Amino acid sequence: MFTLYCLYGHNVHYIASTRLSSAAGSRIACVNKFTPPRTETVISETMSPPDTTPLAPNILRFAADEAGERLDLFLARSIPGASRAEAQRLIQDDLSATPAVLVNGVRSRPNYRLRIGDQIEVARPAPLPASAQPEAISLSILYEDSDLLVIDKPRGMVVHPAPGSPSGTLVNAVLAHAEDLSGIGGELRPGIVHRLDKDTGGLLMVAKTDEAHRSLQAQIQAKTAQRRYQAILWGVPGFQTATIDAPIGRHPSDRKKMAVITDPRYTSRDARTELIVLGTAASSFTRVEARLQTGRTHQIRVHAAYIGHPIVGDPVYGGTRQVPGAAFGQVRRRAIEAAIEALGGQALHAWSLSFDHPRTGERMEFTAPFPPVMAQLFDILEL
Repeated sequence: MFTLYCLYGHNVHYIASTRLSSAAGSRIACVNKFTPPRTETVISETMSPPDTTPLAPNILRFAADEAGERLDLFLARSIPGASRAEAQRLIQDDLSATPAVLVNGVRSRPNYRLRIGDQIEVARPAPLPASAQPEAISLSILYEDSDLLVIDKPRGMVVHPAPGSPSGTLVNAVLAHAEDLSGIGGELRPGIVHRLDKDTGGLLMVAKTDEAHRSLQAQIQAKTAQRRYQAILWGVPGFQTATIDAPIGRHPSDRKKMAVITDPRYTSRDARTELIVLGTAASSFTRVEARLQTGRTHQIRVHAAYIGHPIVGDPVYGGTRQVPGAAFGQVRRRAIEAAIEALGGQALHAWSLSFDHPRTGERMEFTAPFPPVMAQLFDILEL
């Protein structure tokens, strides 16, 4: 009998107990048990019209003056120059370190029905440049035709301009290489079909036409486009293959992180990751392949931490542990520690990508070599 526990913070949550068969491909579906801490809700009984006096640069505060109005509609009429679409983007923003919209101090949903006196705080981001600009930055292009590019993104490169990273991104580099890109992603994300975290390297599709963009996104949703990653985890999980099925949203108290969320007061989306064990080292490290069934922000990193085996080197999700002294000799342990430090982030790489060509229907398959710092850690751990 095998028992799988998932860890969150210092709490241990029972997930599943099952008998493993000797056949390959035994699957364990994790059932999420995490409940975020409650946040006290304070409601003012005083009716007042919207007050747009800034609390700080780009910060606005409102008090609801009508009961039953949708939050997105209220913001669209209350924020100067805002549309309903912008209001919904602010409410649903999952990329900022802090939520853009809080109702009584808590993240809410666009369809939340306001009560008189509800306190709404909005952090309206400073305007970004109208469009990304071309920059002469070297790219590793594995494939290119009139419809798309396949790029091996280096570790440390941001995919598209955003607050804090207005330039030097993959989009800036692609714009200098290709004159025409799909406009579906908007002027700051032209051609971007899917993303990788800054410190995750590997394969990305970039669409040159809107038709290609729609086709590639549809294939991701239909799971006919396959994105496979490899990672090194701390510890050794008690399975050979497992599907982690646990919804992900912004962490309710640490807004720089994502987390597994089930409390209906917080926004989350379905997230499923398949993990396949490829090898282990001294009961201390595991090399895995991760296959995405959905594509949420930080998904593999969050799910790995959730089952108690964070990705080695991950500075956000518990990946900066000490190498066990008893598992390795002193010389090898120091070599492992040096290799982990050299990673500068999570040991995660998007190594394999396959999809049907959006125009010809031909099956396209690509692999990307592991970055030297990750290959070095594989060698030292003999994985």
